[in-house]
Amino acid sequence: MIHKIKALYDEGCGLSQREIAKVLDVSRNTIRKYLAMDSDIISDTRHDLSRTKALDEYRSHIIHLLQSYPNLSAVKVLRKLKESHGELGVSSRTVRRYVEELRATISTKQARYYQPVIDNAPGLQCQVDGGELRRVSIGGVESTVYFVVFVLSHSRLMHVVASPTPVDTSLFIRMHDAAFQYFGGCPAECVYDQTKLVVLHEQYRELTLNNGFHEYATHAGFTIRACEGYDPESKGKVEAGVKYVKQNALYGEVFKNWYDLESYLANWLDTVANIRIHGTTGEAPRVRYDSVEFVRMRPYRTPELVHKNGQVVVTRKVDKTGLISWQSNKYSVPMIYQGSVVGVLADKHELRIVDCITNDVVATHTLSSEKGQLIKNRHHYRDMNEVVSSLENDVIAVLGKPYGNKLCTLLKNTSPKIYKDQLRGLKLVLSRTKEEMEPALLERLSQQSSLTVTRLEAFIEAFLHQKARQQACTELVSEECCQQEDLLHKYARLMEVGGQSALH
Repeated sequence: MIHKIKALYDEGCGLSQREIAKVLDVSRNTIRKYLAMDSDIISDTRHDLSRTKALDEYRSHIIHLLQSYPNLSAVKVLRKLKESHGELGVSSRTVRRYVEELRATISTKQARYYQPVIDNAPGLQCQVDGGELRRVSIGGVESTVYFVVFVLSHSRLMHVVASPTPVDTSLFIRMHDAAFQYFGGCPAECVYDQTKLVVLHEQYRELTLNNGFHEYATHAGFTIRACEGYDPESKGKVEAGVKYVKQNALYGEVFKNWYDLESYLANWLDTVANIRIHGTTGEAPRVRYDSVEFVRMRPYRTPELVHKNGQVVVTRKVDKTGLISWQSNKYSVPMIYQGSVVGVLADKHELRIVDCITNDVVATHTLSSEKGQLIKNRHHYRDMNEVVSSLENDVIAVLGKPYGNKLCTLLKNTSPKIYKDQLRGLKLVLSRTKEEMEPALLERLSQQSSLTVTRLEAFIEAFLHQKARQQACTELVSEECCQQEDLLHKYARLMEVGGQSALH
């Protein structure tokens, strides 16, 4: 272009700047800039490797589009770039020239059907792979943990769903549903190896897909991409993610039960895996996802085929207080599910919360028609193995049957909703003040119209202070009496001595 401008201008003997601009279809400012440049400067500029073009940042994505669709027009390329990256700040002419240059330098022959994931295309692809780790201690028993890892290629945001049993098609679909709920959206395509959960058969790169999973993918709105056989490098990000889950998350850990493992994994994702600074992107996956990729994800709604008995099964994460969010309200879940993911079944009147692995109903609530409500089942926050009668017997063993029964009845009548907590508190107070619980104090407590553990502690403290004061006063009076008797005795001796002297 620069040489054409110089030749047409011919040191002022050729065409004018206006005419050159019309011939080359460029602006007069560009013509004026290059004509004013020295030849040596032009040569140095062309060989300056540090120079970049506005679209170099999206070069990999454009190459991916051209290799996948060789006849794609520059206009369509620009539209796809805007869909993935937003406004680019370049003209359509700039895109057309950049695409023409790339067409001349890259091969559009498709050596293989599926291409590796392009990092700088937010919301484009998610890599999916499964793994297993044996000899994991769960409840004192060495067990095998089966899991599936989901990694978004742009942000590297990760989600992991684990299972105590091998993954079948139904569970594989529910795992995808949980992952997309966690991401808050669905990518354009997912990349897999040739697992039977996705690909039943391949011949001449013609794939026979698993009908059940293919139906789910169609309803969910993402494209299935399968790697060639024995080619794990095509999804290297999730391959690394599987190793990361094994070595960083599960290896060397001991779990009380399966729900403890699920809670641990959920916490590990939020506090370790997705907030670490990624070695390739240089950013935390969660930050990179929230700032760029989230808005590029496709909306996701659980398809009907994931339904159970005609009802929609939606997953929700249980927060650290044992609550899930549903239609602007909060509902309680047994605390054993704290930090894990549960399924939710809802109809017009009732909300049922189910275990995602066993499909057992673990909690039931009446749906609230209001907003911003907190609906709790107190039993979800209690140790149900601890029986009230056992606590009452412990109190009676310390105080005796008459006073023990009276104090338990007072606590129950005063605070019936927290009676078990009050009994636990009373038991703790008695363990510290057992020696001070005299009949006089117990009689005074049993005559109260109402009683709580805090008031009981105040009574005990006041009683002990009063007892200490009385004892101090008794000791003081006794000491004063002794002193008075001693003075009288000395005075009598003195008078006796004085009298004897007078007689002499």
